[in-house]
Amino acid sequence: MIRIGPLRLKAQMFCGQETAMGPGKADLLDAIAREGSISAAGRALGMSYRRTWLLVDTMNRCWKEPLVETAAGGARGGGARLTGLGQDILVHYRALEQRVAEIADSAPLQALNAAMRETPKPAQ
Repeated sequence: MIRIGPLRLKAQMFCGQETAMGPGKADLLDAIAREGSISAAGRALGMSYRRTWLLVDTMNRCWKEPLVETAAGGARGGGARLTGLGQDILVHYRALEQRVAEIADSAPLQALNAAMRETPKPAQ
């Protein structure tokens, strides 16, 4: 989510009624890449185990190929990693967020900010 003064924007992509990608899912992908585990990524972000797995499931169902792949536990310990498509989607989404921030920090926003009070007047 991008916040510039009083303006708050978030880029979300939808697949039907499901949110295929948004700021929280991108943060989750970053955490999975860093932690090597879906559950560890969820803990790092303060998400419940169930919520984390539901978000991964939604992402994997919305794209033409899964964004996250898992390996079952056992002697090698299991874990999770981003697929090639998952890495690409994350890079492109972060670039999109950067473009949104650049567009938002423009003359129209500056004009709106100049005309807005810091706080509302008291109700009459």
